[in-house]
Amino acid sequence: MGEGLGIQSMVECQAMDIEAFLTTNGITFQRFDHPAVFTCEESEKLPPIPGFHTKNLFLRDEKAKRFFLVVVGHSKNVDLKELKKLIGVQKLSFGSPEYLLQHLGVTPGSVTLMGLVNDAAHAVEVIIDAVAWEASEIACHPLVNTATVVISHEGLEKFLSATGHAGRVVEVPARS
Repeated sequence: MGEGLGIQSMVECQAMDIEAFLTTNGITFQRFDHPAVFTCEESEKLPPIPGFHTKNLFLRDEKAKRFFLVVVGHSKNVDLKELKKLIGVQKLSFGSPEYLLQHLGVTPGSVTLMGLVNDAAHAVEVIIDAVAWEASEIACHPLVNTATVVISHEGLEKFLSATGHAGRVVEVPARS
């Protein structure tokens, strides 16, 4: 990426690169462009897009200095206290925007499973809710929040393999 590009321009360039990555790895996808959305509530106002719509949480265990990307359905409210017990950490909090950019190459409002393409060091552990894993198609941002890509479950498996990440499938606890 050229010098002088701002963070948003760099991320937009990466979005084009993610499509090349998907194509190179034999992962078919559908792309849907739309106005920027920063929350799941905003995404519900978009025209219908197929697939299982996700919410992605970038979390950190400060004590052990571990990072997690938790993928759940867009309407699930995750119980972080129960999740920390489930994944065996003592303190779980949201990762900072700086760590998010460093590890996944995205900014807040654009957290996505596709960010794993930027985690060459494999510093981020992937936790996928069982319901999301069982979906036939999954919908997520292609590194920017101005589009959504839809890939099949097989494509999701290929993507994780191509990035060198093993998704840990669990029943992510919901807040009641």
